[in-house]
Amino acid sequence: MPLNFLTTAEANSSELVKEVKGVDWLQLLETWGLKLLAAVIIFVVGRWLAKRLSNGLDRVMGRAGVDVTLGGFLRNIAYAVMLVLVIMTALSALGVPTTSMFAILGAAGLAVGLALKDSLSNIASGVMLIVLRPFRTGDHVIAAGQEGTVLEVRVFQTRLRAFDHRVIILPNSEITTAPIINFSTLPQRRMDITVGVGYDDDLHLARKVLMEIAENEPLLSKNPEPVVRVVNLGESSVDLVLQAFARNDDYIEARSKVTEAVRNQLIEHGLNIPYPQRDLHVYHRDADGRPIADILLRGVADDGDVVKPTPQT
Repeated sequence: MPLNFLTTAEANSSELVKEVKGVDWLQLLETWGLKLLAAVIIFVVGRWLAKRLSNGLDRVMGRAGVDVTLGGFLRNIAYAVMLVLVIMTALSALGVPTTSMFAILGAAGLAVGLALKDSLSNIASGVMLIVLRPFRTGDHVIAAGQEGTVLEVRVFQTRLRAFDHRVIILPNSEITTAPIINFSTLPQRRMDITVGVGYDDDLHLARKVLMEIAENEPLLSKNPEPVVRVVNLGESSVDLVLQAFARNDDYIEARSKVTEAVRNQLIEHGLNIPYPQRDLHVYHRDADGRPIADILLRGVADDGDVVKPTPQT
């Protein structure tokens, strides 16, 4: 190894030692220690205040009658915003330039947004469902072609419970882009029970029987009153429809009882419930148009069918 290289290295190390010895470590520790302590205190106290304020906001919205789903979503959003402000304040107290941090976070957010555009679409749809509230927890709905009771509306997805106790999880973007049918918005729901009677039956009697069934069923509402209308002259029957209202909670049971009573009462009063019938006639013909049945009968000779000549004596 050359002598001049060793001399240069020794000179550089000696200069570094002099610089290190010249640093006021006590002053540096005091300055940065106080900044670090201030940043930690700001973060701990700010996080505690953010949690307390978000919980207080949740209680205020609960007293104001705000929907549980909407209240929980707004509480989480408020807590996240306050926590971001606390972190930025702590970094500023530590001496980190927050302007550049915001620029970095903006660029990172753009990249993440492009990579997770489908997830962001679900988030936006979840915000729409929570804010606009086309349905609430416990409502009976048909959403994205699926029917059930709403269990929970989350930021990314909505959970339904089907009537056979299956749990259906739907992405929020599919719900907002499809028709939503809510059966629980109004207190009552109308049932339409269609039944056909024969053309020879008494329509007046059929209407009377259907009206008596509706009036005697306690699960059906009397306001609006049930009605019976003739809706169609079919191929084999005259179709009548019984329209009656029931409470949402009683709808399934009421429809089952009324349908059973309609069938039994019509039969008891001698009225027919016809079903479609078809008479099918099949014809087989030869190439020249003659029925194959005639050809087969003529081709098969039976002793009982052939007239035998009388013997001459």
